[in-house]
Amino acid sequence: MAYYWFKAFHIVGIVCWFAGMFYLPRLFVYHAEAYEQPEPARTILKNQYQVMEKRLYSIIMTPAMLLTVAMAIGLITIEPDVLKQPWMHVKLACVALLLGYHYFCKRIMKKLAADECQMTGQQFRWFNEFPTVFFVIVVMLAVFKSNFPTNASTWLIAAMIVGMAAAIQLYARKRRLDKERLAAEATPSVSVSPEGSI
Repeated sequence: MAYYWFKAFHIVGIVCWFAGMFYLPRLFVYHAEAYEQPEPARTILKNQYQVMEKRLYSIIMTPAMLLTVAMAIGLITIEPDVLKQPWMHVKLACVALLLGYHYFCKRIMKKLAADECQMTGQQFRWFNEFPTVFFVIVVMLAVFKSNFPTNASTWLIAAMIVGMAAAIQLYARKRRLDKERLAAEATPSVSVSPEGSI
């Protein structure tokens, strides 16, 4: 019975942790783009995003990460033989990378708060996709275990990365074209009469 309790709360922890890891980098995007705004909007937005980031990280992400890890330790304690399986080694390596990502987010938060972060909104959009890829890998490993379909998964993940890259580039192009259009609309047109007077 303990196994099912550990598993249930392990899944709850994963859902909450990944919800935070998907949303926090999106806040970083908006935080970085707040620097493009004129005052006083810039300061208001930066302060608001800073509060949101801190609360998300401290109140949701970190407790969920601790719950996920604690329940995983409980599961491994009940079934220690799982550590002998190669799929679990890959899963634990992915989790280790995600833990590094989690703590790197904290570092970015501190840099944004101190106005020392050099990353742009576009770079944060790429950064935002990192946990998505690892989420898919970890879920597939947990479902397929030793029957992990390596070839199909490789193609699926590659297609997913290409799709995300294309979406990010298309959105960047749209933003650039929108800015150019707004700049063109803001520039007054000057007409010259045949006599040469303006």
